[in-house]
Amino acid sequence: MERPAWAPPGIDISVPSVSRIYDYYLGGSHNFEVDREAARKAMEFVPGLPKIMQANRAVMRRVVRYAVSEGVTQFLDIGSGIPTFGNVHEVAQEASPGARVVYVDHDPVAVAHSQAVLEGNENAGIAGADLRKPHEILGSPEVARLLDLERPVALLLVSVLHFIEDADDPQSAVAELAAALAPGSLILVTHAAYDGIPVPKEQVGGVVGVYSDISNPLVMRTREEIARFFDGFELVEPGLVSMGNWRPDTPAVQEDPYAFSGFAGVGRKA
Repeated sequence: MERPAWAPPGIDISVPSVSRIYDYYLGGSHNFEVDREAARKAMEFVPGLPKIMQANRAVMRRVVRYAVSEGVTQFLDIGSGIPTFGNVHEVAQEASPGARVVYVDHDPVAVAHSQAVLEGNENAGIAGADLRKPHEILGSPEVARLLDLERPVALLLVSVLHFIEDADDPQSAVAELAAALAPGSLILVTHAAYDGIPVPKEQVGGVVGVYSDISNPLVMRTREEIARFFDGFELVEPGLVSMGNWRPDTPAVQEDPYAFSGFAGVGRKA
């Protein structure tokens, strides 16, 4: 197996990674054959997976613009993955040139590629850390350098919580991060669920199986379970809804049915 020049030394390119599979779904080029193979296997069960990922990215961009319109210009994007076109810093800094962004990911490829993309951008940085260890994120040099936690921050948890099993207590991790944020801060959660996916639940179970096989369990949660991540936040209109229905730019009826999979919601800290 040939190692691409952009792959950081020490990366095991025989093991698939969630962030590189996501990059493949989005049409990116920072993935290996092993990632593409896993993605194709998952798409045999749910052919619309790339559309679901695109809907995820689209809601993230709408929320970033919403945050700026509400005067929130600091962003903490956890589980940020490999930067592809239209990433948080691009959208935020286009809307507000002084906006500050800290990306966080534990995949070394995502971290290395983010460093390359962000070179020369004084107001954006990447921290190599894991959502399951919020104290490491909050204590990271990038957060200290770029974010003023005395002022509102938009915490972005896009397509990441469903990769954390209940045994790892994602609820407490989110609560610990939330506790560090100033009043007026926002939280965005997008999360996989069986709801809205236009194929039978058994077929979606095939995708869950693919992720289990690569030791990255995909945890499908109910709307009620996802709503608990907003403890301490007040949901803003339209509440916790399918991704395609969160303040769409164009009438939602024009969207691909897969865009209405899973849930998205934004909360404001009182």
